[in-house]
Amino acid sequence: MSPRDVAEALLRRWYVLVIALLLTAAGAYQVLRPAPEYLSSAVVVLKPPVTGNQPNQLTNLQPPLAALSYGVIQQLESPAGRRELKAAGVHGTTYQLIPRNSGTSATPRYLIPSLQVQARGAGPVEADTAVQRIIDVYTRHVVDMQDAQHIAAGSRISAAVLVAPSAAALHGTRSRALAGTALLGASVAVLGTLWFDQYALRRRKVPAGRRQADPVPVAH
Repeated sequence: MSPRDVAEALLRRWYVLVIALLLTAAGAYQVLRPAPEYLSSAVVVLKPPVTGNQPNQLTNLQPPLAALSYGVIQQLESPAGRRELKAAGVHGTTYQLIPRNSGTSATPRYLIPSLQVQARGAGPVEADTAVQRIIDVYTRHVVDMQDAQHIAAGSRISAAVLVAPSAAALHGTRSRALAGTALLGASVAVLGTLWFDQYALRRRKVPAGRRQADPVPVAH
């Protein structure tokens, strides 16, 4: 199809092009006025039991604790874990469980047993609540694993919240979103108009072909 054929098809089916562009404009309006969204974040750390040599639990964060924490994360990210979180009220939100480092370039990755929990919601309370419920389920898994091993109370690992859930509003780049919507809408409008033009032309030609194929009655 030559550029001239494309131009003629767009002119011939201008009404389809106008409808598609109006739908694109409606989509662009929604992009310029997006629904509010908030991201809540918290940090949880697994602490070893208090010992005579290490009275400060935060100075005795060992790699095995990080391995235990990552095992619980894998449980929560499994299909059964997602169902458990949904049953706990974490639904309709996007959440992430991110193992964290100590924040220094000298410490290898995942050697510090801290976990960053993030969740998105339509409001700050919704996002914070989702994060807190995830922390509750995470803590329950840690307790259940130690219950299964019959660990004594004085030798138990505990989960502590280092940074409480705090939500902040998310602000996207409107110019990029608008440009993407315009490009996508224009492409769909042109392609949709050309497709409709070809479809209408084929429909117009089919009856004529059928009439030519009909047998001509013979007069007796």
